[in-house]
Amino acid sequence: MIIRTQKGLSFDTDKDLTAAERHLLQKLFIWEGMAESLDQFRREKEKALLSGWNKSGPVRERPALKAIISDLEEKLAKRLAEDTGASPKPVGVMHLQNDRKG
Repeated sequence: MIIRTQKGLSFDTDKDLTAAERHLLQKLFIWEGMAESLDQFRREKEKALLSGWNKSGPVRERPALKAIISDLEEKLAKRLAEDTGASPKPVGVMHLQNDRKG
């Protein structure tokens, strides 16, 4: 499967991702549609990265995976903004604001 990000990057999941990364992305595609906040999505991402595929252990967030996850976060931020009628904030700014809280 080819994944194209909003920034125009393309990734071939067979070539650019490991089996564990593909499995993790399946979970995150679902969470992108279900998450009620960016924080919730990020918590689920961290849980998935730590448990790995079939509880095989941590999955390292390599550049391709990181870019795809960043794209999912941006899509989620847009969806959440549309749901509330607010303008979406840049994901990086939201992340910094969240880091300051905890």
